[in-house]
Amino acid sequence: MKEKAVVLLSGGLDSTTCLAMADRAGHEIYALTIRYGQRHAAELRAAKRIAKAYRVKRHAVLHIDLAAFGGSALTDRHQMVPKGRSLKAMGRGIPATYVPARNTVFLSLALAWAEALGAGHIYIGVNALDYSGYPDCRPAFIRQFERLSRLATKGGVTGAWRARVHTPLIRLSKAGIIRLGRRLGVDTSITHSCYDPGKGGRPCGRCDSCLLRAKGFKEAGMADPITG
Repeated sequence: MKEKAVVLLSGGLDSTTCLAMADRAGHEIYALTIRYGQRHAAELRAAKRIAKAYRVKRHAVLHIDLAAFGGSALTDRHQMVPKGRSLKAMGRGIPATYVPARNTVFLSLALAWAEALGAGHIYIGVNALDYSGYPDCRPAFIRQFERLSRLATKGGVTGAWRARVHTPLIRLSKAGIIRLGRRLGVDTSITHSCYDPGKGGRPCGRCDSCLLRAKGFKEAGMADPITG
């Protein structure tokens, strides 16, 4: 019998590669996508395409309105998504696209589903190198969340169940993730990365996420199937 795994699936390059790794590991996959009040639905459509392509056991899409709190250019349409920033600027400070406590919320939801399923594995595609300054993508955060999961769940307290949080991409560059995806057969043409897409989900090409994606494909010596 396959071991169950909950995979956080945003529809982007990283989460798709993470899902492919869980699939390669032989897990029965339960994909979790969060509609958190982000300014567009393109990544949600991508997540549905990816879940279908991998024939996951179940794909759950939860609706949680983090836009009600504001505090991020990804959820507040009155804030501008930063465009055209240099790589040096991206590596300095925490950007306006940071969504307060987003990965803490996402991992908590994944933990709840994993405990209900009896799944011993949670996968999240966080990355500590090309991470644009997000504090909730760091190894220290993941270690502390895993510790919290043992203290905050029935299974963890009784010792009857425990979930390991897998972050297989955390020390890879974007180019490294793209190369890994190629080895795993990831179809990057069905992924979505842009923070502020245009009509039909076309990437803007200038936000931090688009620029890091372009940098990754260039360094990997590959053409991005979305932008050519």
